[in-house]
Amino acid sequence: MLRAPFAADPAKTRGREFDQSGHGARGPRSAFQRDRDRIIHSIAFRRLAGKTQVFVAPDGDHYRVRLTHSLEVAQIGRVIARDLGLDEDLTEALCLAHDLGHPPFGHPGEDALNASLSRRGGFDHNEHALRTVMRLDTPYCDCPGLNLTWETLEGLAKHNGPVSQPGWALAELDAAFPLQLDRWPSLEAQVSALADDIAYDNHDIDDGLRAGYLELDQLLQLDFIADLWRDVETRYPNARREEQLRELVRTQIGVMVNDLLQTTRVNLKGIQSVEEVRGAGCAVATFSPEMARQERALKSFMYANLYHHDAQLRTAQAARGVIAKLYAAYDQDPALMNSRWAESLPDEEPARARHLADFIAGMTDHFAMDQYARIYGERPDGLSNV
Repeated sequence: MLRAPFAADPAKTRGREFDQSGHGARGPRSAFQRDRDRIIHSIAFRRLAGKTQVFVAPDGDHYRVRLTHSLEVAQIGRVIARDLGLDEDLTEALCLAHDLGHPPFGHPGEDALNASLSRRGGFDHNEHALRTVMRLDTPYCDCPGLNLTWETLEGLAKHNGPVSQPGWALAELDAAFPLQLDRWPSLEAQVSALADDIAYDNHDIDDGLRAGYLELDQLLQLDFIADLWRDVETRYPNARREEQLRELVRTQIGVMVNDLLQTTRVNLKGIQSVEEVRGAGCAVATFSPEMARQERALKSFMYANLYHHDAQLRTAQAARGVIAKLYAAYDQDPALMNSRWAESLPDEEPARARHLADFIAGMTDHFAMDQYARIYGERPDGLSNV
């Protein structure tokens, strides 16, 4: 498919923070293809297989984790990018990398690290994703980080749009390699963010139903879902309930993707370059106003009935306790970390505290629980909620 004039062009990339032109070409790949491959081959990406999506360290094989969620986001993102004539490789790279900054136990783990660093600048998983790919995950001999292109870093930095007040992590990285934080990112970045919303809005329903935290009758209180459910029952009256529910989720994804494509095409009228996208002053890739309203209602429902379910809140409290106690233990005795991390611990604050948080943030759920047991002599309770 021909590249649209408003798509990011890997041949016109603003380059990488560190020059690696002397390495030579390793296969016929564009700059954005190389970014995608660097992400997939990274340690941080592999660790997503052991990090919470909705349920902590799930025992069941069918529940999503950060890795499977990221793959599903990438699949949705590529479909949208292809239809709009965008660069699919950049879109996929952003989708695959968007959650690399999540610590163990998801948002409860993030809350605990943010509290532990409250006097050292705090912790934010979106900013930590940039810190991970630019400084922490370092496979190369001649530079820190994955050394991704400016366009990929820009998209990760602005996953939620322009950043007017960056935290310490993003501010440091932006000072080293300016990312124009006050402007909107490329359409590829905007699409990856919406693909993330579409994926977790719908796939978390699937996992919530499987775990018994959600019931169909609850979902049918939302007119948007009720209309689609009636359509599924009409089309597949003899299918098993489980099959109908999975068809409902697929149908919702399709409806949201089609709405996004139709609305974005209208928004793109008159835009002829990626720089016009960045200078538009607002998001160009969007849902229609009605779909945006329905999507907000769905999110509110999910928070009330799944993310803030009593069992989830108890698990979150236990998870925050594990991370807080790990941080306290490493702060008191850094030798409890592995030798590489202990030996490279800075002496001065706030670098010292942030180094401890970097170590913890890279852990998987099970590794964090293992470290807790090693330090405190018992496995943490209350962390299995399915």
